[in-house]
Amino acid sequence: MTANEGTVDRVVRIVLAIALGILAIGQHGTAAWILWILAAIALITAATGFCALYRLFGIRTCPVRKS
Repeated sequence: MTANEGTVDRVVRIVLAIALGILAIGQHGTAAWILWILAAIALITAATGFCALYRLFGIRTCPVRKS
């Protein structure tokens, strides 16, 4: 897996994961589970720098490395 997320994209995903986690605290039942799962996905993709949907659609937000 090669990284396909830039720094700004990763920071946005971390902020999104925190916001979803805060929203999940106030919820109960299925809504809470969905928010926790979405927060976990955002946090994992931010930590790894790889997004499978970006790969599927050919999106790349990280800068190209010069050889």
